[in-house]
Amino acid sequence: MSQQTIELSEFQQQVMAVPEELDMFLGGGRGGGKSYALALLCLRHAEQYGDRARMLYVRRSYKGLADFELVCRELFGMVYGTAARYNAAEHVWRFPSGAYLELGQLESHADYAKYQGRSFTLLLVDEAGQFPDPALLDILRSNLRGPRDMPIRMVMAANPGGPGHHWLASRYVFRAAPWAMFDEPKSKRPWVYAPSTFAGNRFIDRAQYADQLQSACPDDPELLRAWTDGDWAVNRGAYFAGVLDETRNAVASWDAIPDGWDTYLAHDFGSSAPSATYLFARSPGAEVGGIFYPRNSLVLADELATCKQGNVNAGLGWTVPVLGENIRDMCKRWDVRPHGVADDACFARTGHGAGSIADEFRHAGVYFEPARKADRITGWNRMRRLLGDAGKPDKPGLYIARRCEYFWATVPMLPRDQKRIEDVDSTGPDHGADAVRYGCLQVSRRAIVEPLRI
Repeated sequence: MSQQTIELSEFQQQVMAVPEELDMFLGGGRGGGKSYALALLCLRHAEQYGDRARMLYVRRSYKGLADFELVCRELFGMVYGTAARYNAAEHVWRFPSGAYLELGQLESHADYAKYQGRSFTLLLVDEAGQFPDPALLDILRSNLRGPRDMPIRMVMAANPGGPGHHWLASRYVFRAAPWAMFDEPKSKRPWVYAPSTFAGNRFIDRAQYADQLQSACPDDPELLRAWTDGDWAVNRGAYFAGVLDETRNAVASWDAIPDGWDTYLAHDFGSSAPSATYLFARSPGAEVGGIFYPRNSLVLADELATCKQGNVNAGLGWTVPVLGENIRDMCKRWDVRPHGVADDACFARTGHGAGSIADEFRHAGVYFEPARKADRITGWNRMRRLLGDAGKPDKPGLYIARRCEYFWATVPMLPRDQKRIEDVDSTGPDHGADAVRYGCLQVSRRAIVEPLRI
């Protein structure tokens, strides 16, 4: 074995000092040395437990494994020379001690079949923020098994601002102070949140790295702060940062629709994914509850979101008749007619004489017309402008009742699409945002002609 000295950053030293009985979430900004810390944990596990050590490192795609392969080659080569062997075809490291490390990919439930029934003593998930919901990783955790005298462990790493920001922040970041142990209810395990930033990584050119981060998001200071400071409370590295502000856009829940206000529904359909339906109320130019809503302002008075408890990206599997009945019930509570707009895809016919989803809704007593949503960017720009103008006395704005829990749990956290920065990352829980986007387009399309009558 080589006698070279391995240098660790302060963050990596802290990670290695956390007792092995505790699971960890490495949740800092970019460039903090998280991947190298994961490799160090593998190295220690292999040395401590020899041929009993069975380790699995996963990313969402095989392409994402390349960076970690390089990290492992550098670290393991420094320690073992050629004694640690890597099979690139199988993505497997075999150590002189008999320990085993597999680098794997996990994007769908079909991918999980590769791991079903197998046992691992250490699970490592890198770039966990690329998983829009935790379902796959929760299933993978069932593969953690080992001898009674050997600790088993799960360690995840992620940057703020990705599609999985919402569930990672909720589960691991805001539960306790950094480096303090807390009990995580889903896994029923003790965890530690371990943050890092590139500013604490003395092994990189920090000035150059800061310039690279700034050039990557020149028009999104919130996302830049998430990447540089590792701040999960930033609004939240989000697409609507700068225009969505709880102090301006959130309003007290109403008991009834005020006289003179038009109402309509906006719907985004889903079954295995959530569906979201919003009751829009459009102002004639009136004051309600001490707030003046300029003409054509929109208020989301209520919502119906069909997501599983604790998972904003998983639907309840409701059929259209069941969904239609619940939409009618919501409209009945407000004494409004169940009419509105829905995603254009709801009007596509499946062929062989079968009707569309919109036809099924009509049979269920809910009447939608196409949102005619044009391109996504037009809708997002309209929605952003309405959000940003909320609170101005002379411009229509978009206001959201506090009872719209699904909106507040998802929309403020939606990240930008990293390949098309003017768009929302559609792998995140964007179902509520899509429905609201359809509803916002109705103002620009109809207000010039006449109010929407439903």
